[in-house]
Amino acid sequence: MKFSDLLKDLLSEYKLTQAQLSRETGIPKTTISGWLNAGRLPDYHAIRTLCMFFEISADELLQLKQK
Repeated sequence: MKFSDLLKDLLSEYKLTQAQLSRETGIPKTTISGWLNAGRLPDYHAIRTLCMFFEISADELLQLKQK
């Protein structure tokens, strides 16, 4: 599973839009859109922010370990 697919699943599970995730985390909407649509990957700071927000480990977020 690609990172974009995992993030889409998390957004769906938490019933969030890209704009809501942006407001809640401080990550720009354009950055989130790049992850979802352009195949970009998050940097260390964004990984940490997403892990804290979704309450998952970096292993889970990066698909090194299944949820």
